[in-house]
Amino acid sequence: MKSLAIALLFCCFFNRLQAQDPWKIQASRIDPSNYYGITVANGMIGIVSSPEPFKVKDVVLAGAYDLYGRGRVSNFLKSFNLLNMYLEVDGRRIDKNSATGMTQELDMKKAAFTTRFNYSDKADVSYTYYSLRQLPYTVLMDVTITAKKDINITGASVMEAPDALKDVQNYYNEIDRPHVVISLLTSSAKSPTGKLLMCASNTFLFSEEHGHEPRVIHEMWDNNMHLMKFSRTIKAGETYRFSIAGSSITSAHHDDPLNEAERATIFAKLEGRDRLLSFHTKAWEDLWKSDIIIEGDPQSQQDIHSMLYHLYSFTREGTALSPSPMGLSGLGYNGHVFWDTELWMYPAVLVLHPELAKSMVEYRFQRLDAAKRNAFSKGFKGAMFPWESAETGVEETPVWALSGPFEHHITACVSIAAWNYYCVTQDKNWLREKGWPVLSATADFWASRVERNGPGHYDINNVVAADEWAENVNNNAFTNAAAKANLKNATEAAKILGIAPDPDWMLVANNIPVLKMQNGVTQEHATYHGEGIKQADVNLLAYPLHEITDTAQIRKDLDFYATKVPNEGTPAMTQAIFTLLYARLGDKDKAYHWFKDAYLPNLNPPFRVVAETKGGTNPYFATGAGGILQSVLMGFGGLEITPQGIIQLKSSLPAAWKSLTITGVGPQKKTYIIK
Repeated sequence: MKSLAIALLFCCFFNRLQAQDPWKIQASRIDPSNYYGITVANGMIGIVSSPEPFKVKDVVLAGAYDLYGRGRVSNFLKSFNLLNMYLEVDGRRIDKNSATGMTQELDMKKAAFTTRFNYSDKADVSYTYYSLRQLPYTVLMDVTITAKKDINITGASVMEAPDALKDVQNYYNEIDRPHVVISLLTSSAKSPTGKLLMCASNTFLFSEEHGHEPRVIHEMWDNNMHLMKFSRTIKAGETYRFSIAGSSITSAHHDDPLNEAERATIFAKLEGRDRLLSFHTKAWEDLWKSDIIIEGDPQSQQDIHSMLYHLYSFTREGTALSPSPMGLSGLGYNGHVFWDTELWMYPAVLVLHPELAKSMVEYRFQRLDAAKRNAFSKGFKGAMFPWESAETGVEETPVWALSGPFEHHITACVSIAAWNYYCVTQDKNWLREKGWPVLSATADFWASRVERNGPGHYDINNVVAADEWAENVNNNAFTNAAAKANLKNATEAAKILGIAPDPDWMLVANNIPVLKMQNGVTQEHATYHGEGIKQADVNLLAYPLHEITDTAQIRKDLDFYATKVPNEGTPAMTQAIFTLLYARLGDKDKAYHWFKDAYLPNLNPPFRVVAETKGGTNPYFATGAGGILQSVLMGFGGLEITPQGIIQLKSSLPAAWKSLTITGVGPQKKTYIIK
């Protein structure tokens, strides 16, 4: 409780954030030494902010991996920093020392990041960038200068290759047509092993009519950097705007990425700034039709919007991509896909935007053959999904982490996500074509994975528990219960499709044990004796597994394991499960305590970005955001995914909340109001 109180005071203090705005996170003091960037993304390309004027920290592309760095496994790659630029006023370049009064703001409703500052007595400057929602590989930046006196400006777009890339090639072309001149600044490079070709291109969009736009000059500095620039005079009192549109794509996304990067940039140029922003804004308006509205707690409202914004930003309809724990906010966890997706991020996305969630389950379906090979290599049948997955679906966990060979519950998590997609959408064609192959193959895995030691003793031995501090233990509560759910769901799916289920699946499910201690509390694993836990392992048996449904047992397990969580080292979603279950039990005070404890101590300045752990500095932790959103949707909101669709259970709101409204739920886009 003490750490939470300190965190509350700290969060109220730092950076004087204007928490009353539900949509805009504003930073009025920029401290480069204590700055954690916030991400603008469209589910494919992520741009991470920087405290330096006209810079962005990282550009991250979903699905672009290569073997380099630590662990001898695939890693996310930084892409070309296609929005870095500079601005000179009367021959002097603006930098962090000369940009005064700087403020930054994320507008979550429009997915726009704006920086504003003053430059001496000469100009007020602002720039806003977007990862365009309608164009997966394209970004846009607007720059606006208001002159306080007559000035001459030079604006430059600088294309620089990240250090890890090699064989950099730089290109500059001008396409001259009667109605337009297109200046293309383009670069390509090979990924560290040469596996991928990475390409980026950008162009200026000027506000002047054709024939009156500034002349663009190209400069080559060295092999890793080149730029294009223009100059213009601005009169006192005049406001001038120009834009940069750019595209980044790799051979993981397209067979001809170099030409496609330029084509995408040309397309953006000829769409024009206004049309680009109109389509982008409309796309985000559609996303926000599925929203969570909290009345009476402005800071929680802003924070929940931020979490929802990040999950929307890190996922994209119509792909076979799935977000890593840090989404597109950087290279955390190498960009790999874990249970973090299926158990933590996916449910919130599924109930609000099934079309986004479909991409996550498609990611697993397309890697089913790799999961079957993984099972074969360990001597099992069916499909065994890897603990860490990247492009190909093979095991990508570094060998020093025991979770790779032993954290088998991921296979059940994948199957539960597939089953839940059917439950929400009721799409039998999808179930037959995509869901059934996953459900049946994972059920076959568990039937071969158990050790048949007699009735009630179909043991699952030698696993890393969902509580990852428990390594190489027997009969882990979550693993066993998740395996049972997998086997039952596969059996149910077979009946829906008119297929005869394997009778062995239910035989196995009915004989997998869930252990108890002498005090009646569900035992986390066979050798658990009350030590501290990293994850709310046992408590997941009440939700989402529904293995334990007796409210007295749920409360007994909650009250016991809530005392086993240390003040440090636990990820944000641990407390989120306590929140959800206490809310369903009607204990609104304990629920609200754990809701705040789940993330307030994890926030980093200046944008309240969520780190993985209390005091952690590795944002943005989308896994935690997903868990906390579930605590609101399924806890305070009482939503429940059932084989017949989404229903609402009785729940309770925190005393500070006057009402909770959840809009755009499920395929029918229903609204639920809790008062």
